[in-house]
Amino acid sequence: MNLPTAQSRTASSDTVEVNLSVNGSSVSMSLPARVTLSDALRDHLGLTGTHVGCEHGICGMCTVLVDGEAARACLLFAVQLDGAEVTTVEGLGRQDDLHPLQESFGRHHALQCGFCTPGFLMSSYDLLSHEPEITREDLPSELSGVLCRCTGYRNIIDAVDDVAENFRGGLPAPGNCGSRTLVGRTPAGSTGTASTDTTEDVDPTHGQGHPERINLPTGEPTIAIDLTSALTSSPADVARVMGDVRLLARCLPGAELTDVLGDDWYLGRAQVALGPVRLSFQGMAHVLEQSPERIAINAQGKDTGGGSAQARIVMVAEPSASGTSLHAEASVYLTGRIAGFGRSLAGDVSRRMFEDFARAIDQAAAGVEPDAAAAPPSGFTLLAAAVGGRIRARYQRVRVAARRRFGRSGGD
Repeated sequence: MNLPTAQSRTASSDTVEVNLSVNGSSVSMSLPARVTLSDALRDHLGLTGTHVGCEHGICGMCTVLVDGEAARACLLFAVQLDGAEVTTVEGLGRQDDLHPLQESFGRHHALQCGFCTPGFLMSSYDLLSHEPEITREDLPSELSGVLCRCTGYRNIIDAVDDVAENFRGGLPAPGNCGSRTLVGRTPAGSTGTASTDTTEDVDPTHGQGHPERINLPTGEPTIAIDLTSALTSSPADVARVMGDVRLLARCLPGAELTDVLGDDWYLGRAQVALGPVRLSFQGMAHVLEQSPERIAINAQGKDTGGGSAQARIVMVAEPSASGTSLHAEASVYLTGRIAGFGRSLAGDVSRRMFEDFARAIDQAAAGVEPDAAAAPPSGFTLLAAAVGGRIRARYQRVRVAARRRFGRSGGD
């Protein structure tokens, strides 16, 4: 790794133009000289896969590749790296095409809390790229530069050794470097600007119509939803709402259709506030099937913070004794910072959102116009409801278990 030599003194508060190649995309940022590479990646580009632990270069969580060599992102100033090529864990593989190291870590259960995982992945990639013949006996010492707080070292060694044995002839290069890499966030209040050469923009049509299809990943979804809601409105009234895509979109708090592309394609945006984290997705939806009682949609969007979401949603309305039974199934694929929330809790929050969506559909079917000025759904409120539901369910299980136990012992 060759770092440029400073030709003049720069005050820590001075803004400096920095040009990098990050995961194959050209990025330009105006940053104070004191901003570290880890902060530039996380706060200015939204690439939060680079974790920050000790900020002293000891824990190894922030390991990235700089010009092909492993480096501690917390120990480098971004201004030192003008013209450098940086590869982060986001560039290693895609959700629908993981790098062999990522696959092996999952297969061997080599990730527990996940905080050290990016550092181990990038350090392992650097190690196996330079020493493909390394033996299992040498792995513990060679990987000791990254610390695991969960003490899951045995599975980590198993995962890396598996890849080493299968790729003695050479490790595959990072598979998510180029136009598909998600970079380009400039947070509010920042003086930095970022630009990329990516061709996959928020609007992949670039105003020229719509793509042929939305290709969803083939692997297991981040969140799978399967729930049924009882609506008081009649099937005919619910069918009226499901037949009007604009009205249906307004039933989801924080969502809005912004343009109709034709051929059942729509542009739109959606917002949700998860405490201090505000997510704002812009993207498109394709209605694959629509009838009075059924609608199937593929959708995809990007968050301004560097995350993405793709989903397949199917809703079916059927007559019931009380009105209408609305069944919803969804497969949701998340990447970026929103995917950092626990899979189980993220699923709970998503299910709560679908329940709110169903209630809004019921109200719209009854003639109550959705509130276009309603605030985006609060993640704290949804999360509190989800956690509360878990606590109540847990309490109920404890009560049932206690009754069974006392019953067996002769108590009444």
